[in-house]
Amino acid sequence: MNKLYIGNVSEEASAEDLETIFEQWKIPHSGPFLVKTGYAFVDCPDEKIAMKAIDILSGKVELHGKLLEVEHSVPKRQRSCKLQIRNIPPHMQWEVLDGLLAQYGTVEVCEQVNTDTDTAVVNVRYAAKDQARQAMEKLNGFLMENFALKVSYIPDETVTTDAPALGGGRRGFAPRGPPRSGSPGMGARPKLQSDVPLRILVPTQFVGAIIGKEGATIRNITKQTHSKIDIHRKENAGAAEKPITVHSTPEGCSNACRTIMEIMQKEALDTKFTEEIPLKILAHNNFVGRLIGKEGRNLKKIEVDTETKITISPLQDLTLYNPERTITVKGSIEACSHAEEEVMKKIRESYENDVAAMNLQSNLIPGLNLNALGLFPGGAPGMGPSMANVPPPGAQAGYSSFGGQGQPESETVHLFIPALAVGAIIGKQGQHIKQLSRFAGASIKISADEVNVVDANQITPPDSIDTKQRMVIIAGPPEAQFKAQGRIFGKLKEENFFGPKEEVKLEAHIKVPAFAAGRVIGKGGKTVNELQNLTSAEVVVPRDQTPDENDQVIVKITGHFYASQLAQRKIQEILSQVRRQQQSKPLARGEGPPHGDRPPLPRPSRK
Repeated sequence: MNKLYIGNVSEEASAEDLETIFEQWKIPHSGPFLVKTGYAFVDCPDEKIAMKAIDILSGKVELHGKLLEVEHSVPKRQRSCKLQIRNIPPHMQWEVLDGLLAQYGTVEVCEQVNTDTDTAVVNVRYAAKDQARQAMEKLNGFLMENFALKVSYIPDETVTTDAPALGGGRRGFAPRGPPRSGSPGMGARPKLQSDVPLRILVPTQFVGAIIGKEGATIRNITKQTHSKIDIHRKENAGAAEKPITVHSTPEGCSNACRTIMEIMQKEALDTKFTEEIPLKILAHNNFVGRLIGKEGRNLKKIEVDTETKITISPLQDLTLYNPERTITVKGSIEACSHAEEEVMKKIRESYENDVAAMNLQSNLIPGLNLNALGLFPGGAPGMGPSMANVPPPGAQAGYSSFGGQGQPESETVHLFIPALAVGAIIGKQGQHIKQLSRFAGASIKISADEVNVVDANQITPPDSIDTKQRMVIIAGPPEAQFKAQGRIFGKLKEENFFGPKEEVKLEAHIKVPAFAAGRVIGKGGKTVNELQNLTSAEVVVPRDQTPDENDQVIVKITGHFYASQLAQRKIQEILSQVRRQQQSKPLARGEGPPHGDRPPLPRPSRK
């Protein structure tokens, strides 16, 4: 892929003009410029320089008043299923990119290309030519977070015009056989880069050594570890520490981290810096509880296994704009490196579990933009972009309502929070609850009475300050419920109403028609048990309830946020099925159809 096609070339342009531009931008070329009417070709010494020419010149440099278009020169016979997509927003998560690419067909291979640019580049192979062509047409110029994607064909060397392949191979493809070394098997999804980057803090005085003279050291680390490394020098001017973000495979992240620790250690010796230099890992607060584990068991095991001392910054240090905790690891470079692997393994597991829950939730509420809710670390520094312009995988953009079927029905949920937390939810002069209501598009009220939620099958008056609860009444459609409840869960964690070692678990009540309660329970409790297994929430329909004035009974759901949400959605699905069945039942004898649906009376006959 060393040969370039230069398009939109002015008729006045000459080979000397193009040569001057390449010299001006310090882009070497290995052959003369072949200039035609309106376009030109040139060879570059290697693929990296060809990529540099595309990134620097295409759509950015003018010649005789026309912006040059530079891309790989691909013969028509090799324009098959392979595309290169450039100018992808930095820190883009694979889930977002996968969801975008999958709209145009089956992606067999998608692999990242290492470049010196700030934006990302991937090579993609679709299963069919027409899929690649459609992706090319739709994605070229597609705006993603104010970055216009650039898409071009790249040569597909497997496409040939020679005689049919020997050995019974498929036409146009090499004979079947084991995958070549270093390339993924057909249909494999190479995950070259982890969706969760490694974020570390380093003392500001060592940043220069990590970068090296004219950036030589950081380039060498990047090359050796096959990673993309961002040193955020301009963040927090004057701060004693600077964050570094490493994007790579888990192994690549660990290798880069180890190399950076070794550079800091050497620089400390050279400058006679005598203080201990611990490894400081930044992690979003959403994941830290699961890293610590119940009663601190997970963290203690990592400390014992790696012979390190690990501490985590307090929750009080968190703000809306800084949702990361600092995990400080002390020990030898070898021990700290091992601890980093174990810590990040737990963080990535937590992330993948949450993504699975999010994707499942987005399927239940089509078009729901989960990342825009501020509940998930997609918008945190170094944790990937907000997905405001991209629908979740499996969802279509531009939905004005769920499933495109008009306005969703409003639901009412009673969420029980610690009585002491009411002030935090209401905020000064009611500002927080008003903002939350506007943000979620829901009606949110807090009952004046306290209750004591002590038993799965009953609600009793309060008798102990530890168990006093207040009921938050949330009314709104599914997306509003998701937003409002999510922010309430998050606020309780931020305000330390739950310990650093425990997840926020709340009880929610929803009312169902008394005749539908049996459907929620299922024969012999089968449905409710399946609900609990699927959602990880505790779901209880209290026994011997007396239906209220609307002939409704309560279903109780207890669990962490995603578990509770999933259980609520599943119960609403059951209720929708019941309602549909009720509507489709034949009318009982003697009952006429509703007034508006009655057929016209027969005209009396005249005698």
